[in-house]
Amino acid sequence: MAFEIRFATKDDIENIINITREAFALYKERSGAKSVDALTETYEDVLYDIENKLVFVAIDNNEMVGCVRVEIKDDKNAWLTRFAVKVSSHNSGKKLLARIDKVMAENDVKSISLYTASDVASLMSFYGSCGFVTESTDTSRGYKRVKLLKKYT
Repeated sequence: MAFEIRFATKDDIENIINITREAFALYKERSGAKSVDALTETYEDVLYDIENKLVFVAIDNNEMVGCVRVEIKDDKNAWLTRFAVKVSSHNSGKKLLARIDKVMAENDVKSISLYTASDVASLMSFYGSCGFVTESTDTSRGYKRVKLLKKYT
C-alpha cells in the first residue's frame, strides 16, 4: 500500500494523538503560544470527534503520517481543526486538503475556515497556496492568529 486517505476509526486514536502532539508542540514553539489545547487532548476527546465530525487520516506505507478534523455546520460552512502532518511526510498536507475539498463539494459546503498562527510564515504560505485567504486576525489566545477562509461557492 503506497498512500491513502481515509476516515479515522477508534483503532487510529493513539496515532492521531501522537501525530497531533508532535505537530502542535512545533506549532506552539514557532507561534509563541503559551498553551495549545491540542497538546492536552485525551483519548475520549478524539473519540468524540471521530463520532461527531469528519476525521481524516493519511497513511503512507502503512504508517499514519497526517490527520485532520472537519466539522460541517448547519449553515453549510465548515471548520478545519487539528491539522497535523509529520514533518518528514512530503505533500501529505496538500493531499489531505484536496480530499477535504472533494468531500466539501459532495456535501454542498459553501466555505471552510481555520485558525493558524500568523507569524509562522510556512503555515501562511502553505494555506495560501491551497486557496485560503485571511478573513480576520485575533490575539485572544495570547499570540497572533489569523482566521483563514476558503470559499467553495
